[in-house]
Amino acid sequence: MTGTALNLLRRVFGYPFFRGDQEAVVAHLLAGGDALVLMPTGGGKSLCYQIPALLRPGLAVVVSPLIALMRDQVAALRQLGIAAAALHSNLAPGEAGAVFRQVDEGALNLLYVSPERLLTPYTLEWLSRRSLALLAIDEAHCVSQWGHDFRADYLGLGILKERFPGVPRVALTATADPPTRLEIIKRLRLDEARVFVGGFDRPNIRYRITIKNQPHDQLHAFLRAEHAGNAGIVYRLTRKSVEETASWLMKRGLRALPYHAGLDPELRQKHQDRFLNEEGIVMVATIAFGMGIDKPDVRFVAHLDLPKSVESYYQETGRAGRDGLPADAFMTYGMDDVVLLRRFIENSQAEEEFRRIEHHKLEALLGLCESVECRRGILLRHLGETMEAPCGNCDTCLEPIPTWDGTEPVRMALSCIYRTGQRFGVHYLVDVLRGQKTERVLSFQHHTLQVFGMGADRSAAAWRSVFRQLVARGLATVDVTGFGGLGLAEACRPVLRGERSVLLRLDPDEPKPGRERRIRRERGFETAEADEPLMRALKATRRHLAKEQQVAPFIIFQDATLQGMIDSRPETLTEMERIPGVGSRKLERYGEIFLGVLRTGQPYPS
Repeated sequence: MTGTALNLLRRVFGYPFFRGDQEAVVAHLLAGGDALVLMPTGGGKSLCYQIPALLRPGLAVVVSPLIALMRDQVAALRQLGIAAAALHSNLAPGEAGAVFRQVDEGALNLLYVSPERLLTPYTLEWLSRRSLALLAIDEAHCVSQWGHDFRADYLGLGILKERFPGVPRVALTATADPPTRLEIIKRLRLDEARVFVGGFDRPNIRYRITIKNQPHDQLHAFLRAEHAGNAGIVYRLTRKSVEETASWLMKRGLRALPYHAGLDPELRQKHQDRFLNEEGIVMVATIAFGMGIDKPDVRFVAHLDLPKSVESYYQETGRAGRDGLPADAFMTYGMDDVVLLRRFIENSQAEEEFRRIEHHKLEALLGLCESVECRRGILLRHLGETMEAPCGNCDTCLEPIPTWDGTEPVRMALSCIYRTGQRFGVHYLVDVLRGQKTERVLSFQHHTLQVFGMGADRSAAAWRSVFRQLVARGLATVDVTGFGGLGLAEACRPVLRGERSVLLRLDPDEPKPGRERRIRRERGFETAEADEPLMRALKATRRHLAKEQQVAPFIIFQDATLQGMIDSRPETLTEMERIPGVGSRKLERYGEIFLGVLRTGQPYPS
């Protein structure tokens, strides 16, 4: 059967070999087993259930969280000649009726369905009378990460085990640390499932984290230097900041669009469609955007605020470079982000245990930000994977961060927190240490304290770095119920008693915005300058065909496939078919067109 699966992979999907655990997962599902599949974004999770869906008798049902994701996946499968449809709450009655009829007539191979639509009594009863090939639960981390307060229907999917006994079930995700895996298994009742962990490393993504200092200017410098004209996502924490950043970028000539839950649904959908169907759009968004986006040519993901956890950061940055080509993850952060996120956690309606876990996750993220180690190594270690050596493709590897013995400044900072009453924020504490006789300092009589002016020899930026690292290391706490005042944590006692030294990262004084030194990039997959006109012609042809069919350009061919055409310069259909991502159906529909572009260098129609 695995030979048949390999033939299907080559003939229909256009890939010469299985990657990683794909073949083992396919064989396990074909044999009727349950599975939990963890693979990095872009690692080919969809093939793990799509190929068994075509080889097993009956209808494959795929639970998917967002309409955009279902729409793109259905469009991509139809391009390959595979009968697929989607069923969700936004369909008009006539459209939903047509899907039901297709299933009743046995005309579909795969049915994508939203969790809330699947769990209605009518749908469950209707499917129970059908022969099912398998049940796939995509984005399974929603069961844990968001199921509590975002997509509660995911928590009810455990019922599938008893409603469809004997039907193999597979849960798939790119983001799940060991505790999350256990929760997925528990809630989906996958106790006997085989767990496939295909690795989380995304070596094509370069991670870069920097101290926040006028983040709009920092972002603009990053985009101007490295991503002019590229598609990307900029994440902000609030709707207001999304609007501000999108407006700021548009005034500087970038094609930026806002996306958040407060926008009119039609406008939100319009912006999402433009991002998918046009090239070079920068989407500025809250985390409401992204999980359902299957756009392979996102070249960067930038966070101008802290995400809520390492898992969130990994998942959100994973939306860049899905095609395997080089991409960037850029983030700025500061103390204000920490205060705001802690406040969000405390104001959550979730149970106390859940809030405690969220605080731990935030502390782990701060550790990633403040570390001098390889960023990728820390990310992978958090997800239960170990790297043998530093990656060489993150900021701390490319530009190692020096450290210094900060024991005495740390003791000064802790003493200042204590002597001012453990209720003031960083900026005020820095003023006291540097001996600034501001109106507030004088009004509280803190100019009379022994610590006043004790740190006058250090810059304000240097002291902000010390306080930020105190919080990140758990030596100081942040009061999220008030105005972000700092307090002493139990862990600081050995430091104050002189029993423990503290090694800090040496942050430079905050650079002027836009002046950050560019990290030299060695891109192994970029189109050579001499081939740029041909790549533009191929992309123009792709855009024309996509517009004709009203699908996203990457549904026709991904950038990596176009690059493959340039690298191999096929002259016949047989040679074209060998390029990964072509396949027999696309060869039949588009082969001669793209061969013509390669021969003439002119876009179709010329």
